[in-house]
Amino acid sequence: MTSSTRKHTGSTELEISVIVPVMNEAGNIRPLIDEICTAFSGRAFEVIYVDDASTDDGPAEMQQAMRDIAQLRVLRHEKRAGQSAAIRSALHVARGHLIGVLDGDGQNVPADLPKLETALQAAVADGQGTLGMAAGIRAKRQDSAKRLLASRAARWIRARLLADTHPDSGCGTKVLHRALFLQLPFFNHMHRFMPSLVTRQGGFVIGAAVAHRER
Repeated sequence: MTSSTRKHTGSTELEISVIVPVMNEAGNIRPLIDEICTAFSGRAFEVIYVDDASTDDGPAEMQQAMRDIAQLRVLRHEKRAGQSAAIRSALHVARGHLIGVLDGDGQNVPADLPKLETALQAAVADGQGTLGMAAGIRAKRQDSAKRLLASRAARWIRARLLADTHPDSGCGTKVLHRALFLQLPFFNHMHRFMPSLVTRQGGFVIGAAVAHRER
């Protein structure tokens, strides 16, 4: 894995690190980064893009964006490793107390991350626990009928085998405590089972409505 980053100054821990795994997402790179920066304007944050061995113009777009945006860091897998591995690579270098996660295809809406962050902090204040995750629930999914059917089947399996009661475990929009995330077991596709893994580790999971855009 290679990395490209600016020299950082000041505190070694930020409020939140937003992780975005991407593979062949040319054209979606800069608009999503700009939305993330707008969502956290005035905050101490960083954005970590992980390029999972893209073969399109995405890597060049990320390098150009990094020259313009001080908060952006870019990692690259020279060999494709999958979305879970990409998220994990970013997690190990992230400096935020909280971790936000978005899919890189533009369907997730960055403006929802501060809402999930607020919901997570409110849950801690209400005594639900010290470590947990706020996970998005897509009220109006903009996916094909085939993809929706596959999602329902996967949700049924997770509910039966893992007692996963979260209504939308496949949603890519999440905010959780970094200390908790680092405790979770890693395996391929683990990002699809986050609510169950967080609960198994002793953390709490809360859901909050988020938007979802067409691909």
